[in-house]
Amino acid sequence: MLDVGGAAGAYAFWLADSGYRVHLLDLVPRLVAVANAHGGASGHALGSATVGDARALPFPSESADVVLLLGPLYHLQDASDRRQALGEAARVLRDGGVLFAACITRWASLLDGMTHGYLSDPTFAELVEEDLRSGRHDNPTMHPAYFTTAYFHRPEEFEAELLATGLDPVGVFGLEGPAGLLPDFEERWSDSRRRAELIRVARELESEPSTLGVSAHLLGVCKKRAPEIDLE
Repeated sequence: MLDVGGAAGAYAFWLADSGYRVHLLDLVPRLVAVANAHGGASGHALGSATVGDARALPFPSESADVVLLLGPLYHLQDASDRRQALGEAARVLRDGGVLFAACITRWASLLDGMTHGYLSDPTFAELVEEDLRSGRHDNPTMHPAYFTTAYFHRPEEFEAELLATGLDPVGVFGLEGPAGLLPDFEERWSDSRRRAELIRVARELESEPSTLGVSAHLLGVCKKRAPEIDLE
């Protein structure tokens, strides 16, 4: 498995603990150093943890069974950069390999502002207007709650970028759904009956096109199909 843009290894170590061989790649040297230090201390070392760019993967073609692209797409504001990152992910996948790619939805900051009261700040409200207009999110205030430089997708735009890789789509799924807006989510989740209700709602709505934008994050899943051989 390749965890591209895997930061300090939140996903990579969970997968390594489950028995997978995971190679982590991230653009930030400090985070890669943390991942390497954690691997040495935990006893669940990764296959490797190196500094690198999602747009130019240092891995051979058709060398991975799974590629995680759970951060880079929403940190690449230019469509050409996102196409390059997705193309690299497709290149390194073996036949039958699976790509898991995440994006942030166009309305994430609007919903976050409503939930946490940020919309009353005129500066944040201006950021939201630009997010809604172009998808480009810039935070000149450096306020940590207002996120960082990013790109916010429309669901149909995200799906189109995935299809352009030539990989076979499995689906695009909303990760949070309406439950992500609940102020008492933790309380509900701790109760087994109410947790079951949340899971039922999530399952009903996770692939419904009309409600995908309610989720702050989408997960796209694609599979690499072996090329057909012309026997004629």
